Amino acid sequence: MNSTVTHPANRHTQPYLLTEERTLPSNYQTILRHDWLHWTTSFRKLRQLGRGGQGVVYLSERQGCDGFTLPVALKFFTPESYQDDAAYREDMKAIARVASRVAMIQDEHLVNIHNFLEQDGVRIMEMEWVDGFDLRELLSDEMLELSHDHLEKNRWDYVKQVVLATGRGHARLKPGVAIQILRDCLGALSALHREGLVHGDLKPSNVMIKRTGNAKIIDIGSAMVIGKPTARRMWSPIYAALEVLEGGDTTPQSDLASLGYVLIEILGGACPFEGLETIDELIEAKRVFERRLVDFLPADVATNDLLLHLCRKMIAADPGKRFPSAQAADLDRKGAADFHRQLVKGDLASEYENDLRGWLENLP
Repeated sequence: MNSTVTHPANRHTQPYLLTEERTLPSNYQTILRHDWLHWTTSFRKLRQLGRGGQGVVYLSERQGCDGFTLPVALKFFTPESYQDDAAYREDMKAIARVASRVAMIQDEHLVNIHNFLEQDGVRIMEMEWVDGFDLRELLSDEMLELSHDHLEKNRWDYVKQVVLATGRGHARLKPGVAIQILRDCLGALSALHREGLVHGDLKPSNVMIKRTGNAKIIDIGSAMVIGKPTARRMWSPIYAALEVLEGGDTTPQSDLASLGYVLIEILGGACPFEGLETIDELIEAKRVFERRLVDFLPADVATNDLLLHLCRKMIAADPGKRFPSAQAADLDRKGAADFHRQLVKGDLASEYENDLRGWLENLP
């Protein structure tokens, strides 16, 4: 084969001269000239991450070329609870529109949405996989046993000293750590609400704590445009705001109430509404819960005026008495940031993300 090859030193000025025609440079130029690209993406399901009213979520592996792989979460939306296929498709269009708007938000505490896909008519949301544990897992007896078995004794003793305490039903988080998680979540809600969206289904299993110590809100399948409720609403009654249980719209203030119930659960070590089985029971319990709050919370929380005010201001039965926004719940007077400043002044503050990271990063 006759060929002339440029010396490496002159590679940028003298092109290769080969008698055989090369196809890749031509393909490259063709691709650059076209606005649209088309290829088939393959995913391999690895294990189930969760199941709920909307469907099933799997940890999956997205396959690229040349051996590239990326772990992602795939949510498969079930059509089984819809009256017919047309109703399913219509609802999926609404979810896809919201997902597209969420995907444009760049906030480290809100799950990233990669794509909205379809296979044989079934809709699938592709999201980032969050390497960590949700709040419900985090405070379970199983997690405590796992931590005891896998952490060195001095590390586990430190976690019990600065992160965990005994709760009413399960372990609870100490106030500094709990408020750090709250502030991360308030940041995510602020980002959503600024874009005219509400989450609609905040609960412990939808708040992930990454192995890095950061919190991230996940599962936006129930998210909706503010003032435009969908025909088919999905939410968890135990964590829903009072007005939502009574048939009202989901609003930024109802998101705050749901997050407030989550905060109270991780501060107290028990869900305040566990065991209530009917909507009427939950409505009545949430109407009067502010008055029961002091008795429900542990002494180190109930005797702190800032913490008590923060909890009450988030879950007030009257939405008009809650914080006006997620940002206000964080930064306003007697908000979450004020509590952290109180700890700093009392020389009681810690590096909360590092404390969480020290607990979680070495767990299997």
